[in-house]
Amino acid sequence: MSKRNTLTQSVEQQSAEPAVERRTETESTVEDPILQLDGVSKAFDQETAVKDLSVAVERGELLTLLGPSGCGKTTTLRMIAGLETPTDGEIRIEDEPVADGDHATAPESRDVGIVFQDFALFPHLTVRENIAFGLTDWDDGDVEARVDELLELVDMPDYGDNSPDQLSGGQKQRVALARSLAPEPAVLLLDEPFSNLDVRLRVEMREEVRSILKEAGVTAISVTHDQEEALSISDRVAVMNDGRLEQLDRPERIFEQPTSRFVASFLGRASFLTSYVHDGTLTTGLGRFDAATLDGYTTEYEGIAVDVLVRPDDLRAGRAADEQTDGEVTSRQYVGPSFIYRVDLDSGDTVHCLHNHVEDFELGERVAVDLVADHPLAWYPREGADAEGCSVDGEGGFCSFTDSL
Repeated sequence: MSKRNTLTQSVEQQSAEPAVERRTETESTVEDPILQLDGVSKAFDQETAVKDLSVAVERGELLTLLGPSGCGKTTTLRMIAGLETPTDGEIRIEDEPVADGDHATAPESRDVGIVFQDFALFPHLTVRENIAFGLTDWDDGDVEARVDELLELVDMPDYGDNSPDQLSGGQKQRVALARSLAPEPAVLLLDEPFSNLDVRLRVEMREEVRSILKEAGVTAISVTHDQEEALSISDRVAVMNDGRLEQLDRPERIFEQPTSRFVASFLGRASFLTSYVHDGTLTTGLGRFDAATLDGYTTEYEGIAVDVLVRPDDLRAGRAADEQTDGEVTSRQYVGPSFIYRVDLDSGDTVHCLHNHVEDFELGERVAVDLVADHPLAWYPREGADAEGCSVDGEGGFCSFTDSL
């Protein structure tokens, strides 16, 4: 029997924009780019750290380069700053070339500011002197006014005469940010800016830093491997993997509509339902659903095996008679107000279900799992899998793809 879930009902109500268009659109339009990277690559001896990277950054935008260690995000930041020179491609700031395969403008001539992860404040200078450090060509009166303005901006007007060792970690970060903003750079670069802060302060400071940057109207490029940080502070996120750009889009689209399995797996806890599209029906180890459940489904995808992305909040476990259960609870993780249960399905797949902490399932307990998502689900064709790869009967009956493919 086909299951009719809240997701199917929600998809049926969406008619203004075809699902296939939502799936293929991966980058919003940049109307006023202040920074452009065109086909930028960087090689070190036999290793290529960045491969054919093209990104345009909107004026006033906060863009985050996100990815695992070694993906090329820090090398990209260093090329923008002028600390590394591209092997190929071109970098332009304010439509002026600052680096290509033949030449590179010196870092101090690029109108770029940098906030380092260790803050790099001068311990022998006061807060005021640290902020004013880069204003060597300004008149004394203008320097004083600019420092006063920035102390107000970072909410530290009474700390100008303090030394860095008298400040907390969050205050040091605000001073480092003010110092980088002082010369009014065209682009501000933030290198893992919250990595030296404890978890509580990290959450607080990323909200403050976003607010400060938006109030100042500055364009900023941040680098991090922290997915929550990237999604919470950014206007857009560029996910990198193995030196290449995997996806560039708004945070909510990156999370809800990842264009590759890598992006899906890297952002949050991802599970995949091995499924089959047959006669307008999506057949899974949890039952059968309208194929409109899939984001971007059209009839051209009929007869293929797919992996469907589901996250813990898309699924709910429940008690049922044994013949109506779908799998067994094999682990659980307490995450404050909630439990995340791992369920090994009879189909061979493994999924995770998010539950309120008052809903308690025992390890080894048999449960039914329902799909409760209220959004179209991202999916990925199974390479080399089609109708011949699995014995689907005339009614579209489910087979265990994990065993047969």
